[in-house]
Amino acid sequence: MANKKILVTGGAGYIGAHTVVELIQSGYEPVIIDNFSKSDRTLLDGIEKIIKRKPVFIEGDCMDRDFLRNVFSENDFSCVMHFAAFKSVGESVQKPLFYYHNNIESLVSLLEVMKEFDIKNLIFSSSCTVYGQPDHIPVGEDAPFKRAESPYGATKQMCERILEDTYLTGLRVISLRYFNPIGAHPSALLGELPIGIPNNLVPYVTQTAIGKREKLTVFGNDYSTPDGSCVRDFIHVVDLAIAHMNAMEYLNKKNDDVFYEVFNLGTGVGVSVLELIDKFQKVTGVKLNYTMGSRRSGDVEKTYADPAKVNKVLGWKTKYSVEEALLHAWKWEEKLAK
Repeated sequence: MANKKILVTGGAGYIGAHTVVELIQSGYEPVIIDNFSKSDRTLLDGIEKIIKRKPVFIEGDCMDRDFLRNVFSENDFSCVMHFAAFKSVGESVQKPLFYYHNNIESLVSLLEVMKEFDIKNLIFSSSCTVYGQPDHIPVGEDAPFKRAESPYGATKQMCERILEDTYLTGLRVISLRYFNPIGAHPSALLGELPIGIPNNLVPYVTQTAIGKREKLTVFGNDYSTPDGSCVRDFIHVVDLAIAHMNAMEYLNKKNDDVFYEVFNLGTGVGVSVLELIDKFQKVTGVKLNYTMGSRRSGDVEKTYADPAKVNKVLGWKTKYSVEEALLHAWKWEEKLAK
């Protein structure tokens, strides 16, 4: 691909920032846009420390079409990676309209401006929440969408529907359905940085372990799982970032004028919340103060991926274990505390 310039929306966020590092280290030229509604400049600084130069960054909102037009008019992009979205299951239950407005409108605005500038290639950040509570585990890409357990999951279902309806007008799209990203860059220069109280499990674990939080609450111990806690497919964020590279390169090789395909991104191994806590304590040697609580609205009981399709078609497999991801997350937390 001659044109190496890639637009990365939400590139100052957790997954976007790690993907920017992988892009730059592979010779691409990412242009980051972010409005810092769920992030701050800390991860941009982390990118700079890893790559030894400032990344290209433009502050703005994906719902602002005029802003997007200015960005597209000044850059010739070969592909767009769309990470910009609100992503907390719990917060979406409390603020459903906030999520519907932001997550859907930002995609619609982006698609409209891409069409104006004849940009056809899009990698979309989707989620395993589109499956709701699946009938069968592990989950393959052909699993039907059940009713989403949260407004966040419903926004991802609707965004995928929008892409399915739109790609026939001239787009080439890959939707990547993430399972549960955790961990940090092995350098400890980049990691997950929640604004306020963490909504995701692992940063709450590490913040509790370091003393920022008094204790961790495990939501639910009466699920139909081996130990009663929810089961998830935890995937290292760097593995996730590399998968975006593989997806883009696969898309570049396709000759189709219009194209839409989905891939699950997971390890294929289910780990319960209590198992994760146990693994964290073993790899770090830190005792975690946690308590059992009632179920949380919006949570799926158990889900983990069947990664066969992504392994075969994209040639992608995870290389980091859950234990390594937890250790990297802990080193990142320790670095933040210095």
